[in-house]
Amino acid sequence: MNSSIRATNSVNHLLLPGSPMSDAPALELPFPSRLSPHRADAEARHRRWLDAHAMLGSRLGAAGYTRWDVPGLASLSYPDCEPDELALATDLMGFYFLFDDQFDGPLGRRPAQVAAICDELTGVLQGRHPSHLLSPCTRAFEDLWQRITDGMSDRWRARAAYNWEWYFASHPAEAAGRLGGQPPDREGYLILRRGTAAMETVLDMVERVGRFEVAPAAFHCPQLRQLRQLAADIPSLTNDVRSYPQEASRGDVNNLVMIVQRERGCTLQEAGSAVLAEAQQMVRRFTQLTDELPRTYRELELRLDERQTAQRYADGLSAWLTGYLDWEMSTGRYRAA
Repeated sequence: MNSSIRATNSVNHLLLPGSPMSDAPALELPFPSRLSPHRADAEARHRRWLDAHAMLGSRLGAAGYTRWDVPGLASLSYPDCEPDELALATDLMGFYFLFDDQFDGPLGRRPAQVAAICDELTGVLQGRHPSHLLSPCTRAFEDLWQRITDGMSDRWRARAAYNWEWYFASHPAEAAGRLGGQPPDREGYLILRRGTAAMETVLDMVERVGRFEVAPAAFHCPQLRQLRQLAADIPSLTNDVRSYPQEASRGDVNNLVMIVQRERGCTLQEAGSAVLAEAQQMVRRFTQLTDELPRTYRELELRLDERQTAQRYADGLSAWLTGYLDWEMSTGRYRAA
């Protein structure tokens, strides 16, 4: 496992000329990396879940999927949850990847067809469709949604449903962008990327797998909202660098490396370095906000129990960020077989 602070190279030299972007060094993080002790159990249960849902209809082989190390991602990102919750988180991570990858081929250039698929999934949130009519992918999500919402309040369920609808509904716009062939401007990029990255749904799971809910006054305060946004945006930026070769080859345009290269008229390597430097700056801001949280709790006059759940949430955001970035460094998902 990587040490708590990984400082290998200056951010200004993260991408050497001619080196693949998937080999870019890690960001510097001040948070310790931790692995759940329940990983082996979650991995075994995840294999059974994939078999039950026919790999969600994916054409990817089992060996290729194993190289992604999805159980590793869940175990690093949610290191403190109980076995059942880690199994849910692992199944969820697998769903994200296999659902998203179905749009890598010709289907990903057919916005209307993509919208029809996503509408069926959105129907699960509303209980619209009888199960016998659902595709394997939608049946898998139906199972996940029942498990995700189990025991959570109506307020939390409403927020989670909105975030899942946002995730699904962003994919037709991504397909339309591939048809156009031109990267969006930075504002358009942020709007679409924050939808297709599914990060809001990922961060909702911090509460779900921990079996707690943050009080609204704390959850929506500026400091925690900024932390949440940074925990969502930093992985998107580093992912754009590491996945660039794959995305460029299949015509994806919603990638910040492409946007920076066009904005600055610079080389590809310079654009990649600039994106990682921006992500490193976001990490510094994340750390600063984390240090300010005790004062925030006092200013909000939160009760002790409200402070404790808010801090659990902030710690969960830190664990997610560290876990994802550690996994991204070692996974085979962004490397050639």
